[in-house]
Formats: sequence, C-alpha cells, structure tokens
Amino acid sequence: MCKNKLLAKIHVPEMLSVEHARKLVLHSQQLPPRKRQGRAIEATLAAIEHLSYIQIDTISVIQRAHHHTLWNRNPRYQPAQLEQLVASKQVFEYWSHAAAYLPMRDYRFSLYRKRAIRTGELNHWHARNAGIMKMVLERITVEGPLMARDFEHSGGKTGEWESKPAKQALESLFMQGDLMISRRDNFHKVYDLTERVLSSGVNRTPPTEEEYARFLIKRFLKANGVALAGEFTYLLKNIKSQLLKTLQQMLADGELRLICVAGVEYYVLPQSLALLNKPLARNTLKILSPFDNLLIQRKRMSALFDFDYQIECYVPAKKRKFGYFVLPVLWDGRLLARMDCKANRRTETLHVLNLVMEPGMKKQEAFSLALIKELKTFMRFNGSRELKFHHISCAAMKPLLQAGFK
Repeated sequence: MCKNKLLAKIHVPEMLSVEHARKLVLHSQQLPPRKRQGRAIEATLAAIEHLSYIQIDTISVIQRAHHHTLWNRNPRYQPAQLEQLVASKQVFEYWSHAAAYLPMRDYRFSLYRKRAIRTGELNHWHARNAGIMKMVLERITVEGPLMARDFEHSGGKTGEWESKPAKQALESLFMQGDLMISRRDNFHKVYDLTERVLSSGVNRTPPTEEEYARFLIKRFLKANGVALAGEFTYLLKNIKSQLLKTLQQMLADGELRLICVAGVEYYVLPQSLALLNKPLARNTLKILSPFDNLLIQRKRMSALFDFDYQIECYVPAKKRKFGYFVLPVLWDGRLLARMDCKANRRTETLHVLNLVMEPGMKKQEAFSLALIKELKTFMRFNGSRELKFHHISCAAMKPLLQAGFK
C-alpha cells in the first residue's frame, strides 16, 4: 500500500518496479553516458545544464570530484574545459546543497539564497564584520580581482573554520552576492565584483517563492527521474512549506505524476517516463565519485539501489570499513562494488587499495572484464601509466583482474 493516502485519493499512483525506477534514475542522470555530437566542451556544458550543479571538492587523492563527475558524463572531458566555461561566463560558482559549479542560465535562482543571507533570514557560517567587509569590497572595487592571500593579517585565525577575518569577509560578500569567483588560481578562489563578472544579458530578477520552488522541483526531477518530497529541499531551508504547496498545484495541473515504487510514492515528470523505453547500457561500467550527483543523497541510494554508503575520509582510520576515499562502481544498472583508490602523481601509478564486491555479485567474469576496460580509461584520466591492486575481496576475480594489467 502506498503512503500519503490524501494524495492517493486524488492521484492514483502507477506501479513501477524497483528495477524500472533505477533505470529511470540512471537515464535521467546520464549514466552511463550516451554519445554526443559536437565539440567536447559543448558536451560538458550540456551535462552541467542538465544536472543543474556539479559539486566542488578539495580532496585530490584522485582527480577532484567536479572533474570526475563531468568525466563520467562526457568521456571527452578535460579539466581545462571547466575553466573555459567559467571564463566564457557560461558557468559560475555558488552554493547548491554545497559549493558547486552552476549553469549561468540558472543565475537568477541563486538570488533566492543570496537575498536571504543578506537580510539575515538565513545565517551564513561566518560572523559578519561590517568594517572588514567594507574594506574588502573597497579594495576589490579599486584594485580589481583579489584572493584571500592578498589581504595581510598579522593576528591569529578566528571562527569555526579557523580562517583569517578577510577571508571570512570575502566568503560573506560572496554568499550574499556582492562578489563572485571570476576564476581559480591553483584552486585558490579569485574574487571580483559581481557586476564585473556577469554578462549584460544575464537575468538578475529574483524569483518569487513559488518560482523558486517550481525550479527546485523541475530541475531535480529532470536530473534524477523520481523523487520524494523531502529530496527536493536537501540541505535547504525556509522553502519546504512553499514547495509542498507547489507540488500539490503541479499535481492538480498534470505537470507531475505519482508513481509507486516498493510501496512508496515518488513524484515524476510525465515526459520522463518515456526514458523507460530506451535501453540501458548495462555492460558499460562506471567508477563514480563519492560526490557524484547520483550518490549525494545517501538515504535515496539505500532505498532505490539497496546501497548503503558512507564516505570514510572523515572517519578515523581505525574505524574505516572500506577505505579513505571509496568510489562506488556502477554496472548492470546496479551499484555492485566499492573501490578505494589513490593516484600517485610522482610514480604515475594508480593504486587500488581495496576492491570490495557487494553481496550477490554473480557475473564475476563479465564484471571483471568491464572493470578492466574502465580502469584503463580511468588511469589515463588520472595521469597514471601503471596500476597496482593491493586487496580484492573476491578471490576468484584476482587472477582475472591482475591478468588485465600485465
């Protein structure tokens, strides 16, 4: 019996198997990726616009998460493409559920959070120091783009994140919209005035609450296929009430439908159901980033893919089950393995520190062949010439995998 009896009386949900729900999710996530015509950088922009955000992360034991996520949607991706898209003002940095690259066409929807931070309706994590913020803004106005290191500070670091006051001011001005990140220099943020970063044609009209809620709903479903109500507002505040109203209205207007998966109601865009008619490239294996858009909501992955995942780089070493930076492995429409990797740039070696199969892995030889093929491209992506296996949980797969790299 599906939950949410009130909605069930108005909109009778269709039944969808878990396997079909997974297929819909994976097609919506463009995993595995389909071939695209045109230039590689155009495919990268299309992926960002489709997914609506690409999470930024600083961990670099392998290629950083934002590059990894894009590479998995566009096999022709190169890290320089992201820099080019920022420079050409087609992509910008701001906040989604975390720090992210966003498509410039969605710029106006970032104004909802910026306005809330500016008015104090939404708290930023740094304490606001009006005097330092004024000084920082004046310097950038006169001198042009600056980084945190351009501001001298002889005292100690302060605040929860232990950063110097000028850096906190830069982040506060960035979060409330006075500054934008014009580029990165060796991964350090370069800040400039918003009016100098934005192109003249960018829509700067702040959305209403209803517009913002509708945007959250449609962009999530387009990129994720199906969703529970709470998934639209993951780590977002002050919009849940309006979002629930908008969901009801969109259901009444036929813009959304309900489907029932394993006794639970999910929202779906009616046009997305046509994706179920497309075959899924089940033989293509993908090694995913822990911060991949598919994986970021862990409860969702547990419910739909029966995959319980925790990134353990924040867990003390002695308490880790699988490793420091474990990469989920997608194959045959399921998440079937976990792989802890580290790329040694000096020796150009990719180390597979731990490879663990999920329970129920049956097609061991086919999986091994698919993993060998993908690892070879993954090595090139990480600038590696050699690969070394340290631990493989399935003894029967060891000779197959090791033979693939002799």
